[in-house]
Amino acid sequence: MSTTTHSAPVLHLEGITKRFGSLTANDSITLDITPGRIHCLLGENGAGKSTLMNVLFGLLEADEGRITIGDQPLLAKGPKEAMDAGIGMVHQHFMLIPVFTVAENMVLGSEPGRAGLLSISDARARVRELSERYKLDVDPDALVEDLPVGLQQRVEILKALAGGARYLILDEPTAVLTPQEIDELMAVMRALRDEGRAIVFITHKLREVKEVADDITVIRRGKVVGQATPDASETELASMMVGRDVSLQVSKAPARPGEPRLVLDGVTVAAPSGAVAVDDLSLTVRGGEIVVIAGVQGNGQTELAEALLGTLPVAIGTVTLDGVDITDAPPAETLRAGLGYVPEDRRRDGFVGEFSIAQNLVINNLREFANRGNLRLDAIEANAIERIEEFDIRTSSHTAPLNSLSGGNQQKVVLARELSRDLSLLLANQPTRGVDVGAIEFLHKRIVAERDAGTAVLIISTELEEVESLADSIAVMYRGRIVGIVPPDTPREVLGLMMAGVSYEDAIAGREGSGE
Repeated sequence: MSTTTHSAPVLHLEGITKRFGSLTANDSITLDITPGRIHCLLGENGAGKSTLMNVLFGLLEADEGRITIGDQPLLAKGPKEAMDAGIGMVHQHFMLIPVFTVAENMVLGSEPGRAGLLSISDARARVRELSERYKLDVDPDALVEDLPVGLQQRVEILKALAGGARYLILDEPTAVLTPQEIDELMAVMRALRDEGRAIVFITHKLREVKEVADDITVIRRGKVVGQATPDASETELASMMVGRDVSLQVSKAPARPGEPRLVLDGVTVAAPSGAVAVDDLSLTVRGGEIVVIAGVQGNGQTELAEALLGTLPVAIGTVTLDGVDITDAPPAETLRAGLGYVPEDRRRDGFVGEFSIAQNLVINNLREFANRGNLRLDAIEANAIERIEEFDIRTSSHTAPLNSLSGGNQQKVVLARELSRDLSLLLANQPTRGVDVGAIEFLHKRIVAERDAGTAVLIISTELEEVESLADSIAVMYRGRIVGIVPPDTPREVLGLMMAGVSYEDAIAGREGSGE
């Protein structure tokens, strides 16, 4: 905890309410942000954390409530007024111009006299000064598009600091970082706190909250449901987030792998842009095992999943499922061959939101529910009632549109539909993204049960806790290649190095050389 004497006043949010039509995203939220402290806003995706900070940063206007800095009201009609008041925000999706240099990005939006950025040369000097002070190691002349994601995030932080931010908001900042980059970010946050700045850390990751927080506010469904201290257990924090007791551990017996079911041999896939996304990748998944592909987002995982489904062509190599070549098969054939598919973006690719739950549960298997070209509505209804009970889908009726369900219940519908067929392979890309802790617990149990039934399971996940909990083996992916396949008890530092492209042997040697 900081012992710095800080002169900046407390930033106070009182009774902030923000509505979008009938949805109340923020419901009378009151919060103090204190200089010299790291304040974690903890809550599930969709809880209202980012909406609240977008109000603070001037991107949204509150319907009710007020914001003050000390005893002065903050009247931010946009980000410029918020920045002028000393508020900076690093968004989950970076706001940088890729073809500009770091220094050029720093100058953008800076009028003469503001923040001292009068020229590119001044900006270069400022980048070097701030980089040295906070050990950020950013080259002012580097093109942003050439920087890895972790360094791009540092540029965003530098830009906020150069603008004079005394209150710095970090929105889900660890989502695209390796474990080592997360550790480095934590060190930067502590350094900024100890200098007397206020840090707001928006996250849903319990481990990171406990590691870095001074104050914790838990938000659920748009409301503050409690305050906590860093010595609260992860189980206690999870219960506050969800509103009931949950288990954070995946209970599973040791895997009993059988015969190879999915075999990829030298697979190369081009992204829609034409760039090689999957590069000479070979991988085998056996029945009765869960292989999890780990890696930072954007290293070819999405293209690999789409190629296995059949929506992207395989340029080189072969894909077989239970000995049948499905390399060039369209999605309808891969599904009939026994592929169950949970897409990365369920809203775009996983369901039709305006259709009912019952319709979505059969949408890719209509042949089974038709007779001479006519849908058997009684069978569709009976199937829906059975799946709703089996998968604990929280809904008032099977006729309700899928859009009316929470994210976790939407994902249960997608998984229920896929697991209602006899599968050779379950392919799930980010299976618990945007899902509450309670639903994660259920989804993980069902995935393990499918493994135990003899199905080959291939998971793609950027969440290390999920990787470690579900995997029988971990395949680390970097720039379209499998860097190595390792057991689930592999140390996080080793996984982090591999996620940055280091071989397993070199990662082990590096860890031992550092004395860890």
